Amino acid sequence: MNIDIKHIAKLARLEIPEDELEMFGTQMENIVKMVEKLPDISDELKPDPATPMKLRPDVAESGKFTRQELMKNAPSVKAGCLVVPKTVEQ
Repeated sequence: MNIDIKHIAKLARLEIPEDELEMFGTQMENIVKMVEKLPDISDELKPDPATPMKLRPDVAESGKFTRQELMKNAPSVKAGCLVVPKTVEQ
């Protein structure tokens, strides 16, 4: 298995020193191997509808971060808005 750690780091916007690339590659391969060994979930293991999970309330927080803090990690900003590639043709 060959995992391109440089490409993953670029997508995640991480800087990984050259001397640590091999270590991270080995760790990532071990994680993928572990996940591949996980068993499929059978019908017997599905949750029981009689005892549903209790979910936390979905509460939106506002005012926690400034607009500048949120935009500083964006790859491209113009006039205070995120610039993204065009995805729909007219």
